[in-house]
Amino acid sequence: MNAINSGADFYVIGGGVIGLCAALQLQSQGQSVAILEADKVAAGASFGNAGHLATEQVFAIADFGIIKQLPAMLFDPLGALRIDWTYLPKLLPWAMKLLLSMKKEPSQKIHAALKQINGVSLAAWQDFSHKWGLANWVFAKGSLLVAESESSLLSLRQHGKKLAALGVANTFITQHELLAREPALAKNQLGALFFPDTGHVGNLSAMYKALIGHFIGMGGVIYEGCKVWRIYNERQFVRLITTQGEIMAPNILISAGAFSKSLVAQATGVEVPLDTERGYHLMLPNEHNRLHIPVTSMDRRFIMTPMHSGLRLAGTVEFAGLKKPPNMQRAYNLLKLANPMFNQDLDSSQSTPWMGFRPSTADSLPVIDKIGRVYLNFGHQHLGLTQAVVSGQIISDLHFGRPTAIDCTAYKLERFGQPLK
Repeated sequence: MNAINSGADFYVIGGGVIGLCAALQLQSQGQSVAILEADKVAAGASFGNAGHLATEQVFAIADFGIIKQLPAMLFDPLGALRIDWTYLPKLLPWAMKLLLSMKKEPSQKIHAALKQINGVSLAAWQDFSHKWGLANWVFAKGSLLVAESESSLLSLRQHGKKLAALGVANTFITQHELLAREPALAKNQLGALFFPDTGHVGNLSAMYKALIGHFIGMGGVIYEGCKVWRIYNERQFVRLITTQGEIMAPNILISAGAFSKSLVAQATGVEVPLDTERGYHLMLPNEHNRLHIPVTSMDRRFIMTPMHSGLRLAGTVEFAGLKKPPNMQRAYNLLKLANPMFNQDLDSSQSTPWMGFRPSTADSLPVIDKIGRVYLNFGHQHLGLTQAVVSGQIISDLHFGRPTAIDCTAYKLERFGQPLK
């Protein structure tokens, strides 16, 4: 094989928002960086996510309360969860570890670790936005969690008090206040929590284009359509076998999202309990100015985010692995969930569906670590966009031997097994 002619100090495997933010920060600090992306940079879940900087989400992806609701969700055609039963045998090992993480002691540690990283994520995004000129697309205007039944309204108030006691800022607003903020919502929305320390990205594609431009402008190199097949962690370098040739890499960063599991096993010998939560969105290009900030429904379990290109309806979880074709009816179901929440039905003409892969570890926490020449930054579940900037900063700090902004113990690979020396 012919070697890729880059001569980079750092090879980033995966060009989603996680890899791109880390690559940009390393390049800006004097490292020569090449991104190896199997498809297109900033595609996949980085393109199709809800655009929500969800710093308020400080609990694991599942708890025992969700378990009680599983039957109702699984048999509801509009339900937030679907399992492809043919995939269940492959899912079970991950699901069993997920159940173990719900016990009191591990769940408290998970919560603390999510709160820690989310607690610095919005400020990191604001600084990042200022540095790289992203103010046209990155907004810190807050978000809403709404309720439409008396029981869910009570749960909403309790949730708000619980979060406030943990230091997560929120304000309960009445129906009158809610409809004053978002007058397009129907009166079946009874109240909401407002989260001031959250934000959203109004145009993901434009933001990524700007970041890619900065990266290339500083000398960074991108190889698209470059899939890494094998990783050999050797003494003097890391040898990568790719579809575009063989690379002798001084350092690598694995940030391939849901596709990271096998690469990490090759590079470190550790099998990470990682699976994919397939997420869907429906983009409504003719819906501008219907909402001002992201609105999540506690009852319907999905989110609506106003974007420059329209209104994005996003959410739902589907377990079916990386190979099954998408079930786009899941995306169109989001419209059926959304319409009853408004005074007038949404304009769904020219709408476009999408499906992508969220990389979720069994303990809901990312892996952010350094194992010799191998750096790891993946497994951010629903919070990839939220945690992308601070994760990239941590990788840069680990590389340069600087103290990290937060204690990274909870995100280390060794929680899943001892890496090979």
